Amino acid sequence: MGITKIASEEQYKQLIGAATVSVVLFSAEWAEQCKQISDVMQELGKQPELAAIQFLDVPAEDLSEVSMHHQIDSVPTVLFFRAGTAIDRIDGVDVGALSSKVRKYAGASAAAVGSSNSTSSGNLEERLKQLINRSKVMIFMKGDRNTPRCGFSKQLIAIINDTGVEYDTFDILTDEAVRQGLKTFSNWPTYPQVYVNGELIGGLDIIKELLEGGELKETLNP
Repeated sequence: MGITKIASEEQYKQLIGAATVSVVLFSAEWAEQCKQISDVMQELGKQPELAAIQFLDVPAEDLSEVSMHHQIDSVPTVLFFRAGTAIDRIDGVDVGALSSKVRKYAGASAAAVGSSNSTSSGNLEERLKQLINRSKVMIFMKGDRNTPRCGFSKQLIAIINDTGVEYDTFDILTDEAVRQGLKTFSNWPTYPQVYVNGELIGGLDIIKELLEGGELKETLNP
């Protein structure tokens, strides 16, 4: 599930009136920070356990009456609704708060980092396995394929793109449980991490070594 771009006040009212939780980004095209929040929401929307959440993007200036009603005086601002009633709010860029609140309202807080509950640990491990196998080639990184958020991730994506191999990415900045849990699960302490058919290949250094040895494309597409 992606983000639904709201085109009218009528559409907005209809969608936030749903019984499910709506996460609504008030944005403006000129604000680069809005793109960052939108990217995070896109990544969250891909996660199966968050399928009940709907993500909406409201152009704050175009729908000025809606913005005024909710006292939106800066972008990005994210509001959370249930059955048409605002239940929470994030002003500005706070990726950690966005991710944790979405999970809270999706009922997925059992996988929170630091939980000592064995069921929680089992749920996280199962979720990591699902994510690792979401695509034949899966990359866990800071940011995503379109907007890498660290130099190592940017280098890695450039190399992988040159191979022409199909792949998917997961932004570890959107989920602290995955970010910390995957280090232990795979016994690999750094990011980015590349998986092929559910098996860890390694990070940027390993990918560079495979590239220099002429083995990269064969490794990614066995």
